[in-house]
Amino acid sequence: MALWSRRRLPRVRIPGGRWRWWALGSLAVVAVLAYAIAFLIDEPLRRTTERQLNERLKGYTARVGKLDFHPLGFSLDLKDSVTTQDAQPDPPVARIRRLSASVEWRALLSGRLVGDVEIIRPKVNLNLAQAREEIKDPVPVGKRGWQEALAAIYPLEINTFVIRRGELVYTDEGPFAPLHLRRIRLEASNIRNVRSKERTYPSEIHLAARVFERGKLQVDGHADFLAMPHAAVLADVRLEGIELDYFRPLTRHYDVVVKGGLLAADGRVEYAPTVKTVDLREARIEGVAVEYVHQGAKGIRGVSTVANKAGKAAAEVATEKPGLILRAARLEVTRSTFALANAAAQPPYRLFIADATVKVKNLSNQRAEGVGDVELTGKFMGTGATAMQVRFRPGTPRPDMDIKVRIAETDMQRMNDLLRAHGGFDVRGGTFSFFSEIRVDKGQVAGYVKPLFKDMDVYDPSQDRHKNVFRRAYEAVVGALADLLENNPRDEVATKTAVSGRIDNPDVGTVEAIVRLVQNAFAQAIRPGFERERRRSSA
Repeated sequence: MALWSRRRLPRVRIPGGRWRWWALGSLAVVAVLAYAIAFLIDEPLRRTTERQLNERLKGYTARVGKLDFHPLGFSLDLKDSVTTQDAQPDPPVARIRRLSASVEWRALLSGRLVGDVEIIRPKVNLNLAQAREEIKDPVPVGKRGWQEALAAIYPLEINTFVIRRGELVYTDEGPFAPLHLRRIRLEASNIRNVRSKERTYPSEIHLAARVFERGKLQVDGHADFLAMPHAAVLADVRLEGIELDYFRPLTRHYDVVVKGGLLAADGRVEYAPTVKTVDLREARIEGVAVEYVHQGAKGIRGVSTVANKAGKAAAEVATEKPGLILRAARLEVTRSTFALANAAAQPPYRLFIADATVKVKNLSNQRAEGVGDVELTGKFMGTGATAMQVRFRPGTPRPDMDIKVRIAETDMQRMNDLLRAHGGFDVRGGTFSFFSEIRVDKGQVAGYVKPLFKDMDVYDPSQDRHKNVFRRAYEAVVGALADLLENNPRDEVATKTAVSGRIDNPDVGTVEAIVRLVQNAFAQAIRPGFERERRRSSA
């Protein structure tokens, strides 16, 4: 046993070890050669990719700064890419710091050969001139070749799409801050899932962004990217701290001035080939000032084509249509001001409601949703207690609603510009009250307006000494007529005027109909028995 234990066992050589080292060395050489070849083909591949991009894009031109191809992972990186609009090339529409495309290995384990795309720090710039070119171009945005261009970058079908640290900037004319979305993060997965039944959404999507300085946008939902003829999405949308003042460059094109205001909203959006739904569950606006400036028949800038189209589209949207569903369950506006300025009048005047609160309930374009209610309270011209109720009956091609207005004891001196424009006189004192009920049914208008003037003091020599003798004589007559019409026990001038007629223009929407009714009602209200001066004498 001892001899046996001392005996040395023979050394066994494994011939495979040498081949293993040879195999590893060969793989290393292949890898080095592969990367050397990839390095050599990067520039030709960049030129080819750039050419294919531009062959597919319509109205735009793309430039790729650098391309890196990674053969072992079958992936590539596009760096410093720039896209310009052919009609307005300055500034570039988009800059992308890096775009990476690679095989999605998790899908490969399931037997699917698909790719994923990650875009790092893209920045999209759009100004007013570029937006106008986009609008007037007869080729729809969906047919500009963007999806085909993305497919030209990477041959595999894209299953996961990610954007990180994106930016979107819109710049208008004039001294306005640009509309700016920052820190955009978008994730869309399971894009190339099997085709689903209609209104079934198998792919997850998540979007988050910083809006302006402190606002937040968040979108969470699902999509069907294979739906035909276009992709479909169903998502919850949440907005917080959106500063409405930034929308001034957009609203001014519709003669609307917006100042201040914060918006918070929560709702759900469904956009699919057979149905389009906007379901606003709750929205709050605080501290906004909105003023519509009436410029007359032509206006300072004229009536823009965009505004006409928007007005017709708004009237069309308000009509009940299969597949288009709009709902606003609850909307509240607080501590705000709403104004109507008539810049075409002589002299110009401004009507406003201060300290306004608006409550909207159950507003929809579907008759099945029932009647919608809007209540407004505030102070007319900063002094007159005001209450307005509007009940909307949805789903009709023409405005269908009931309007009740009550304004009590407004300081008439604050209305002097209005009185001069529509009555040719002004006052030193007095209060104005106004009551109205109007029904609009299938375009037919019926109701009344009842203005009350109390303690109205029209003519005052000390106030009017700068006016010529004809103007002072006219206002003295107006004052005398007011005295004759006074209800002596209450010192009031009261008239009640019936309102009737039709809204014959089919393009008139609900909001425009309300504005016209208010304008016509006040034009009648401030002339209770007074005839306007036939010829305005020079001052």
